[in-house]
Amino acid sequence: MALKADRIELLTDISFFMNTTAERGGVVSAVTSGSGVAMDDANSVVAYAATVSGAKPLGILLNDVVNYDLTRQHINWHKDEVQVGGKVVLLRQGQVTTNMLVNGITPAAGVDAYVGVNGLVGTSSTNSVKVGQFLGSKDADGYVKLSVNIT
Repeated sequence: MALKADRIELLTDISFFMNTTAERGGVVSAVTSGSGVAMDDANSVVAYAATVSGAKPLGILLNDVVNYDLTRQHINWHKDEVQVGGKVVLLRQGQVTTNMLVNGITPAAGVDAYVGVNGLVGTSSTNSVKVGQFLGSKDADGYVKLSVNIT
């Protein structure tokens, strides 16, 4: 579990697809960009960026993206799961409590948050894009509150 239930969703986006499995709570970036006006443009694809250089963050992933054999098992809507290739919900502005953090960082209140490798959130601004600000330090379970502002 990468997100705790306490979150504030001020601005979400449902116009992107995700073609790889992923756990919620990380920063997804544009893989391809569609026309920008069509809600079902198959070219609007996001993923966790393997490198921070050139990453174009679009939001915090709010769904778990799973790859099930849907002839044998159904999607668990109560867990907010989405099948690979489906539309995902991205948080562009708001607040989340996540543990998707770059290893070894010590976030503190007021410290800027940046995109890290594989969708993780870090404190290094080198070749990275700011996605928000930390609202405290890690708790005993490794979670931290994050104010998200991706414009």
